[in-house]
Amino acid sequence: MSSQFNKKLTFIGLKSITKKTILMLCLFAQVPCIQAATTSAQQVQKATWYRYYDSKGVANISTNVTPNHIRYGYEALDQNMQVIKRNRPYNAESDVRQAPQRAAQARQQDADLKLKKAYTNSRTAAAKKRDALTGIRKQIVFEQEQLKQLQTDRVLFVRQEREYFRKGETVPAKLKTTLNNNQKNMVAKKEYIQSLQTRYRNTEAEYDRIISRLKAME
Repeated sequence: MSSQFNKKLTFIGLKSITKKTILMLCLFAQVPCIQAATTSAQQVQKATWYRYYDSKGVANISTNVTPNHIRYGYEALDQNMQVIKRNRPYNAESDVRQAPQRAAQARQQDADLKLKKAYTNSRTAAAKKRDALTGIRKQIVFEQEQLKQLQTDRVLFVRQEREYFRKGETVPAKLKTTLNNNQKNMVAKKEYIQSLQTRYRNTEAEYDRIISRLKAME
């Protein structure tokens, strides 16, 4: 009884091993086929010949691309003379028309690279914008305070001048000079404040443009 049971186990084991062996042999047998198919596909995709048709419709084939290929347009062929890719003829007029667009694209790419190098991303640019505008605002406030002081001083100088007029006395030359300088300083201060306000607006607009462009690239 024990002997028969052992024989059954041996038979089952051999049967299982046989199935595994057959499966492995089948898989190994398919590997060369797969490799051959892959190699064949790679060879098919590789251009071996280049063909173009001239103005008379005559086919011209070579192993490299010549100016005539570019002029008339050409086909890339594999080793079996099957078309892999078709390239359109070169159009001089179209190339000239597109030249400004290509130049603009090149300038834009150059500008984008500079922006990336300077700011890295829009968050960095936004932080620099805040710092720049804060600095200009502080300067405007400071200049406005100085203008107020000049205006306050002028009120005092004018009162002194009127007092001399009231008494019928000649206004001292020093006071006249002080009044003239005060007037010039106020005019200059107002102009400078206006220039700072213009700089503030321009800086804000420029950073808005930079941030918008950086966001578009992110």
